[in-house]
Amino acid sequence: LDSAARIIRHALTNNADSVAILGGARGTNEDAFAWAMLADALKINQRDSQLGDGLTPEIFNLAQASIDETCAASTIILLAPDLKEELPVLYLRIRDAAQKRKSRIIEFSSHDSGLTPYAWRSIAFEPGRQAQVVRETLEAQDMKEQIQRGEVVIVLGRANLAENEAFTLHALGEVLHAVPNAKILPVLRRGNVRGAVAVGLTPQQNSGDAIDILTKAAAGKINCLILLGANPLADVADSILVKQALAQIKSVISIDTFVTSSNQNADVVFPAAAFAEKNGTTTNLEGRVSNVIQQITPRGTSRPDWMIATELGLSLGIDLGVSSLDELHQKMISTIPEFYSCDNHGAIQSDGVLMVHQASATISRGSKILVDRNSYDYRLIVSRTMYDAAQSTITSNSLVGIITESTIYVHPLDLARIGVVDGTHIRVGVDEINIVLPVRAHSGIHRGTAWLPYNHTNVDIRPLLNIAADVIDVRIEQIK
Repeated sequence: LDSAARIIRHALTNNADSVAILGGARGTNEDAFAWAMLADALKINQRDSQLGDGLTPEIFNLAQASIDETCAASTIILLAPDLKEELPVLYLRIRDAAQKRKSRIIEFSSHDSGLTPYAWRSIAFEPGRQAQVVRETLEAQDMKEQIQRGEVVIVLGRANLAENEAFTLHALGEVLHAVPNAKILPVLRRGNVRGAVAVGLTPQQNSGDAIDILTKAAAGKINCLILLGANPLADVADSILVKQALAQIKSVISIDTFVTSSNQNADVVFPAAAFAEKNGTTTNLEGRVSNVIQQITPRGTSRPDWMIATELGLSLGIDLGVSSLDELHQKMISTIPEFYSCDNHGAIQSDGVLMVHQASATISRGSKILVDRNSYDYRLIVSRTMYDAAQSTITSNSLVGIITESTIYVHPLDLARIGVVDGTHIRVGVDEINIVLPVRAHSGIHRGTAWLPYNHTNVDIRPLLNIAADVIDVRIEQIK
């Protein structure tokens, strides 16, 4: 604690903006709240619980739908990743709504998903062109008639890590222009991102997001980086940027359950209790707050994140005013407006309680000029699958064996165009960067695009990904 406090104090003395916090969406609401309070006290404005793979927190200020409302809607519009891979329970609920109820799914997707067979309409788009496709599709008469049948819910998330988030937001703007009363069900990554954003682990005072923080770090402007259960070397798509950032940062402090690639050389690592090793509350994607119950004793000296935050605060001369989880919870529900509804402990223990929400934001139509794809290139789609090389998966003896190797997928006709057979190793390149991996045919991939599952084994695909690029076009070539 003293070492970490000394590092933070020294960095803040030199420059108040030279300390940043990444992560906090994998713990409890109370964990995130304690760290947000400590950041407030230290005036650390550069913080983000998302890691460059989500959407602006402003989407939580739009009119929100619950999961029940989504599954009861007449029309469910998908502007989201493959729910079967990323949120399988929600996938089952929406599939059931389409199969057994009266909901109709309108899917906008860059490649087929688990819900494509159940969609009333599935409309393909090339990455970067979804806003135009959405606008033209919703102008059709049959679409207008369907939308007028009843409630409309938009399931919204980041479907492609190889394109700018602005394209998803522009597509959302087109839907809301056509259906102003539509509600949103956000499907962002990491279990408690909604709770972390609500309590304040999000950029403050117009400071930058995670990518801005890493960009500043790469330029030598961040002296101390605090990682709250975050592993940027695995979580952030642009590995070149992360490596440059970590090479320039003078000090890294990590709070984590595991030793990861990002914290193995950290100056200080605090062992944190895992989700089944502590009590508290968590917030799901619809804003429902439910309890987390400790089932096992933490290993060694591991402690809940909130406890580490409060004791680190004392070492820095800051008293957060809490000495127990109950005191912390009471302070959270009395000071954070979204949690005002959480004073009924019994309700939280049973079905959970929905956050207080007031729609205060709007998303307008927008446009982004996109350079046409060279006819010889393939526009890249990068998304997650259910089982990848996540830290909790690779450290589980029962799960590690089901992670597949990195493979790129193209349409069968494009495979013939490349001139190779299924399973052949090919060269995939962007500018001067090349990787070699197998290619396979997939009828659910659209012509002229290529799909790369994110964070699989054997070959690291992230050197191809430039987080600053609007879209990424790759060369796919035979190895001769």
